[in-house]
Amino acid sequence: MLAFISHAECMEHDTGMLHPDQPERISAIENQLIMSGLDFVVRRFDAPRVTRAELERVHDAAYLDRIYALDPVREPVEIDGDTVISRGTLRAAERAAGAGVLGVDAIMAGEVHSAFCAVRPPGHHAERGRAMGFCLFDNIAVAAAHALEAHGLSRVAIVDFDVHHGNGTEDIFCAEPRVLFCSSFQHPFYPFTGHASDTANLVDVPLSAGAGGKEFRTGVREHWLPALEAFAPEFLFISAGFDAHVADDMSHLQLTDDDYIWVTQELLALARSVVAHMNVLIG
Repeated sequence: MLAFISHAECMEHDTGMLHPDQPERISAIENQLIMSGLDFVVRRFDAPRVTRAELERVHDAAYLDRIYALDPVREPVEIDGDTVISRGTLRAAERAAGAGVLGVDAIMAGEVHSAFCAVRPPGHHAERGRAMGFCLFDNIAVAAAHALEAHGLSRVAIVDFDVHHGNGTEDIFCAEPRVLFCSSFQHPFYPFTGHASDTANLVDVPLSAGAGGKEFRTGVREHWLPALEAFAPEFLFISAGFDAHVADDMSHLQLTDDDYIWVTQELLALARSVVAHMNVLIG
């Protein structure tokens, strides 16, 4: 069974009317879940609040102190042009990071075989000591670190597809041999990071502006899948961003619905054959 993990407090993160990360993103997922009939075949969970100890596995204590000190009483606080903290933001961010922790626990306990976290704010730009790109806490990194430290796993993999490079997740795990990080992104593009070639535990697939499904699928086949098979992770995390879609006017990549379906099917097939117990969390 698939776990569907979310929380109403994720809707309370107020970024302002013109910001791309709106509460309606959660509503759209919920509505599609109901319209598709899948609402009846998933097991719903409310995301708990992440603990300070869980956050400190991937973020510096001094950074967390600074973020919590910014919690506004009235007017929102801008960290940068993209990243805003409103009165409801920290509660939402705690739920967003806590969702992945719960997903790992539920999968490892055998309650579900996989989990989907519908949360906001997102996380993959949040570095060990820096908030940026809509992100405060690195949700997928918190979940992966929980799998390693709380459940004693020795190898986990994170796959990140997005128009933007997951610089935060890479910053956190770049020197962690227990984590394989595979990412795909437009390059050069915000945040202007990412490697042109593979390194020991980082498998980056930069795509030029205008690239579409052919280039993306080639990168997955030639770089991600062989690396994942060789690494043989015990748990697979998918950091899913859909802003490389051809209909997204903020990007210059040309992926389609079929490309996202294809990569998901490829990763699930790999999980069934390689990953122990098919442990998969999508966030």
